[in-house]
Amino acid sequence: MALSFARDIVGAVLLDAETISRRVAELGAEISRDYAGLEPVLVGVLRGTVFFLADLIRQITIPITVDFLAISSYSPNSSTGVVRITKDLDENIEGRHVLIIEDIIDTGLTLRYIVRTLEARRPASLNVCVLLDRPALRLVPIPVRYVGFTIPNQFVVGYGLDLWQKYRNLPYIAIVKREVLDGR
Repeated sequence: MALSFARDIVGAVLLDAETISRRVAELGAEISRDYAGLEPVLVGVLRGTVFFLADLIRQITIPITVDFLAISSYSPNSSTGVVRITKDLDENIEGRHVLIIEDIIDTGLTLRYIVRTLEARRPASLNVCVLLDRPALRLVPIPVRYVGFTIPNQFVVGYGLDLWQKYRNLPYIAIVKREVLDGR
């Protein structure tokens, strides 16, 4: 059921809070096992990944560090085709094991830019963890080591994902009604 402030935009709940929580715990266990003894740097891509990253790091049982990267790839109304870093990492990642944490991958263009940018900084390893994979929109192949959920080609909000910078605070992931998107 949609929270009252989102009732007009939510068509259906795709992933409820319990399902998300269960999968995030599984991802945390996998990451803890795979990176045991390596002390990885988790790089959260702002802003959408904040909820996922916060829950994920509480499930990881090994020492980690966390840093953030912010990317702009869209103007307010449309894709510009230009990707740029608006907030860079604070830590030097050369020789470190880096795990990029992203909320959603669709075309792969922005994530490809992030991967190439970070690869140039010579980390010991570089992998990707995404909460949501929407492969129907993929334009470029991106190797993703950890995937929370594969979703259909639907616009979704909640758990960090937004529409017009709103609805990130929904505790679930919901499909936006088609008529809302058509009226944008």
